[in-house]
Amino acid sequence: MTVQGRGSGSGTDVLIRKVDSHLAALRTGLQGPELELAEELARCLRELVVATAHSSAADRGLVRAAVPYFVLRRESRGKLLPVRSLAAAQRVVNKAVRQLGRPDLLVETPRRDRTAVDPALR
Repeated sequence: MTVQGRGSGSGTDVLIRKVDSHLAALRTGLQGPELELAEELARCLRELVVATAHSSAADRGLVRAAVPYFVLRRESRGKLLPVRSLAAAQRVVNKAVRQLGRPDLLVETPRRDRTAVDPALR
């Protein structure tokens, strides 16, 4: 029996598929700044997954924790399980980005149209 070393390909592929699948589901229900944030989070997570594929177990663990936080966005069931917002996922992803020393991947909050926010600018 031959034993193969743990390859980065399958684990990486699974994480990226989870991110892409969740983003596809979000695209059906989100629009505007929320959709932009979801797409930015997905882009960042994909890049982190690939960038850490051959990194230390600690670095891979940070990314492996951030992916499910984005993907497992729970639906509210009364007071027991609050809805996990994209902003909460953004905080977790940005924390991982900082710990990995990749400030270039920080996910910024999309800006809304200023005229919609401030009626004085109309």
